[in-house]
Amino acid sequence: MGERELIDGVAGEPLGRDFFDRPSEVVAPDLLGRVVAHGSVAVRLSEVEAYGGPGQDPASHTYRGRTPRNAVMFGEPGHLYVYFTYGMHYCANLVCMPAGTGSAVLLRAGEVVAGVHTARIRRMPHAGGPGMEGLARRVPDRDLARGPARLTVALGLVREHNGTDCCSGGPIRVHEGRPVPPAQVRTGPRTGVSAGADTPWRFWIDGDPTVSPYRAHVPRRRGRTAR
Repeated sequence: MGERELIDGVAGEPLGRDFFDRPSEVVAPDLLGRVVAHGSVAVRLSEVEAYGGPGQDPASHTYRGRTPRNAVMFGEPGHLYVYFTYGMHYCANLVCMPAGTGSAVLLRAGEVVAGVHTARIRRMPHAGGPGMEGLARRVPDRDLARGPARLTVALGLVREHNGTDCCSGGPIRVHEGRPVPPAQVRTGPRTGVSAGADTPWRFWIDGDPTVSPYRAHVPRRRGRTAR
């Protein structure tokens, strides 16, 4: 049995484009419990954040309009928007609403439900080297995709995946998984944003151990000037 068949067995049918052709704040809670798959690794989403369109959401990359960096967010729904942040991490988003709208949902955290060994090696790339056997086992299961950067590493997503269509049967797919009952969904402010900080567009599964810690934005302190 191949990788695709194994993942399809635990994840169900892939979601179609109509699923994403809705406002991001509606798609976001509906993504909880869904499964994102790439190659042999699949992650069941436990935490996401919605981001709105130009002039609507000051925390969104599209707030000031279209740029080369955010162009994918203005494309068709169901495409993957991958961006580089803090000079070291990639984050992955799923584009929502019709082309030209400019909104998406950030994939913040989840549970690795297939390809755990591969995800561990990706999280600790030196674990497979000489004398390093077993090092990858030190990463707890709950931490393999706990946070947006860890999630992209576990799934093997990089800049080259920016713009990938997740609804055309390609290498990256979003499956129906097991949708979460509304009573288990919690909502609150998004993590670490300085603008639009009070907008309750972060959604997570109540009590799920893979949900990342909430952190409010902390302004950077400027260095003291000499007197």
